[in-house]
Amino acid sequence: MLDLDLMAFPGPLPGIGELARRAEAAGFGTLWFTESGRTPYLSATAAALATERIGLGTAVAVAFPRSPMITAKIAWELQEASRGRFTLGLGTQVKAHVERRYSTEYVPPGPRLRDYVGALRAIFAAFRGAPLAYESEHYRFSLLTPQWSPGDLPFPDPPVYVAAVLPWMSAMAGESCDGVHVHPFHSPGYLRDQQIPNVAAGAARGGRDLADVTLEIPVMTATGATEAEIAATREHARGMIAFYGSTRTYAPVFDQHGFTGLSDRLHAHQRAGDVGAMIACITDEVLDHYIVTAPWDDLADVLATRYAGLAPSMRLMTYTAIHQYRTDPGVFDRWADVARRLRAATA
Repeated sequence: MLDLDLMAFPGPLPGIGELARRAEAAGFGTLWFTESGRTPYLSATAAALATERIGLGTAVAVAFPRSPMITAKIAWELQEASRGRFTLGLGTQVKAHVERRYSTEYVPPGPRLRDYVGALRAIFAAFRGAPLAYESEHYRFSLLTPQWSPGDLPFPDPPVYVAAVLPWMSAMAGESCDGVHVHPFHSPGYLRDQQIPNVAAGAARGGRDLADVTLEIPVMTATGATEAEIAATREHARGMIAFYGSTRTYAPVFDQHGFTGLSDRLHAHQRAGDVGAMIACITDEVLDHYIVTAPWDDLADVLATRYAGLAPSMRLMTYTAIHQYRTDPGVFDRWADVARRLRAATA
């Protein structure tokens, strides 16, 4: 059975409780907060204190500017505040942001994130009373006196997910993590032929099965009650695909479907500041590989057909509902129906 989750942006804290309560009432499985101009952790805290059932998580929090000890303590307190509903999702960010926005040293991000996850596991165990003795290439932790520990919890450790696109990080996630945050710029074909086999290979390397790793899949949708509404949301998605595709690291997602060189062209237009040319590169043929287009009444069935069966443990996340919510909070009633129909179609 496929659950439908909600991606959201952190916002002014007085409004987060209402968003979270509406998301819970709509039947979303988990409310995920990304990191942008605001941190995801405070919004997740406000949501935890305002709800009872909905899962909460970060999708994703930037890892490296924060010590694993700091991140571990925040995640531990969020797991306590949510009474066991929190999932820690982490990402690496790109070199320019790591160095110039966070003033943090940039080293090969994959091995460093693997060490980061290992450190988190060791620190979680230390919070429960185990000796703290973790040493790796990038991190060394050996001191945690009782007054500096938050203490044990009556809940499991927070699950740890990492964002991944390419083979090395996908395999590392399969080997070391509880879940993978798939990039919103993806296609089912890329997941099936490229990313999921890499996650499975990593899981096998770690003595685990693919079913032990949850794939969290954000989906860009173009939906509405009229053709005009659907067309408007398609154009919004076209712009997002142009933006994400201009990152040349993600070129294999285009290459999967024969769009070789498209990422380079998008990058060149981006450097020239020509947004219109970027968007013009994303033809309808390109767009339909990476987004789902359907009217409200058909959306759940289209999602089920497109994604059901890709992996034994997976969830879908709407990447576009939050944009609609900003102008029409009542749109969550529509999404409640989609979530219910999706669970029924994949039960």
